[in-house]
Amino acid sequence: MNRESIITALFTFVSSATSFSTVSRRLQLWSSVAPSDKPALFLCERADMYVRASEAVPESVTLNLDIYIYTDAGKDQSVVPATTLNNLLDAVDAALAPDPLSGLQTLGGLVSHCWIEGKVMKDAGDLDGDGVAVIPVKILVPC
Repeated sequence: MNRESIITALFTFVSSATSFSTVSRRLQLWSSVAPSDKPALFLCERADMYVRASEAVPESVTLNLDIYIYTDAGKDQSVVPATTLNNLLDAVDAALAPDPLSGLQTLGGLVSHCWIEGKVMKDAGDLDGDGVAVIPVKILVPC
């Protein structure tokens, strides 16, 4: 397993999903990202989970990451901030869509499967103009 190659591949898949103004693997606070630098995407590594079913079976590792998306909803009350955020989420969904034949997203053959799993936190920015979404991603790596 080469974590760096795997995470770089994931970053490439999601950062090229649509026209993000800022992309980075180093998380920043949304308040430190200027409106002109949004929409922004950040990839944050969280935890690795090792599982071994028995001594005779090789372990598997699941990498857990979060994709953070920041938007500038602005103050124009005629604009629906959720629309911008939803379009960006749809682009990330499409970038990580599984192959129609295998049913798996393998990040170009690097992993067994990569998928979005869990609760996606969303705040469109209706009140303060700063939209944010956090998307939980899992990557199953054969060992």
